[in-house]
Amino acid sequence: MGKVTGFLEIDRQDRRYAPASDRIRHFHEFVIPLSEEATRDQAARCMNCGIPFCHSGCPVNNQIPDWNDLVYKEEWREALRNLHSTNNFPEFTGRVCPAPCEAACTLNLTDTPVTIKTIECAIVDRGWQEGWIVPEPASTRTGKSVGIIGAGPAGLACAQQLARAGHEVHVYERWGKAGGLLRYGIPDFKMEKHLIDRRVAQMEAEGVVFHYNCEVGVSVPPSQLMGRHHALVLAGGAEKSRDLPIPGRDLAGIHFAMDFLPQQNRRVSKEPMPTNSAPPILAGGKHVVVIGGGDTGSDCIGTSVRQGALSVVQLEIMPRPPEKENKLLTWPNWPLKLRTSSSHEEGAEREFSVMTTKFTGSKNGQVEKLHCVRLDDRMQPIAGSEFELRADLVLLAMGFVSPLHEGLLEWLGVAIDKRGNVQADTNDYRASIDKVFACGDMRRGQSLVVWAIREGRQCAHSVDQFLMGTTTLPR
Repeated sequence: MGKVTGFLEIDRQDRRYAPASDRIRHFHEFVIPLSEEATRDQAARCMNCGIPFCHSGCPVNNQIPDWNDLVYKEEWREALRNLHSTNNFPEFTGRVCPAPCEAACTLNLTDTPVTIKTIECAIVDRGWQEGWIVPEPASTRTGKSVGIIGAGPAGLACAQQLARAGHEVHVYERWGKAGGLLRYGIPDFKMEKHLIDRRVAQMEAEGVVFHYNCEVGVSVPPSQLMGRHHALVLAGGAEKSRDLPIPGRDLAGIHFAMDFLPQQNRRVSKEPMPTNSAPPILAGGKHVVVIGGGDTGSDCIGTSVRQGALSVVQLEIMPRPPEKENKLLTWPNWPLKLRTSSSHEEGAEREFSVMTTKFTGSKNGQVEKLHCVRLDDRMQPIAGSEFELRADLVLLAMGFVSPLHEGLLEWLGVAIDKRGNVQADTNDYRASIDKVFACGDMRRGQSLVVWAIREGRQCAHSVDQFLMGTTTLPR
């Protein structure tokens, strides 16, 4: 523990945002980092608890008190080494993770938590700036080959671990670039895509081979990969969006969030649209309604505002959460409380306990109105509470049901669990077919980037043990 009285003397200070009036004019990141001195002071607030509950909140098992102490002592390079020992991509989690570690921080019981996420991001950003992050190719090769389907965070973490263990690793990705939802779902104003590109370059230098525009089960038969590799890892996403099958759903102007967001991300990166993509979906000059109150809905708000929407309303079927949690009741677990994102602050009206009952539109089939009703505490419609909302564009952001079964999963014939995901446990991540493994959202369902990285790393451990009979890769 660096400064014994740090948590008593220093108040929490976190990164700030550029003013909303400025940031809505572009799609660049707008978070203003802390200075080196301020980051060191924030690290000094860590108490190095006898039982560090932040560990219980961190899926990748980051050794948080250790690297906080190293930052306080200005041992940045050692802090980076420690951070990378548990997390392949801390620049991703340092930007888009909701930080369950901070909710579990002991200081959060009676004060405000340590700025763990900010410190994590500062460590890895400094590592890139100083040139400390370089390719780490294996010193010896095993002669074993692994195919990984899906280049999202789970597939990338699994691929990097296995390549460093000496295996020949091939990653097959259906889209034009690696990253999964990190690239095509999360807007650039939350995480710019050059961060992914430099990690991909590092992995290529470590021997990972990427195959893009390669949809296994459609353009490439899975049998080809089964014959080519000693092990196959299913690391795709939970891409089947939850629909809203109510009257008027077929009207023009109603789209899934994951048809809307990837288009804008491709515009920003000047990447061509896929030939089978939907017509351009743009919010400029329109009244937009976002159905769904999670992170994806928030991303739709920020993107719509930047495109020039006239108004944005977000509907959530669940009741409005409390402003603050009861810490003595919820700590160290993730609390239910009202969360206001940077996108909400940019100009969105939020409605809770609202259910949409139907859409109506014009004679030419364009959506014009949502017909809604308010719900009581038992999620039942309140008589006489019906109301209408004007809408030129409706974005469905209600989460994801499961991975797509058509193509790859149906062809392989892997067992599916009751939630529609590939059946595999967290002991060995093995699917129901010999030499096939599954990890990330394809195995556990829609989840966080940090969970995807954890599962990719643990799956790599199991694959290495399967191939070699033993492994030194961490779980």
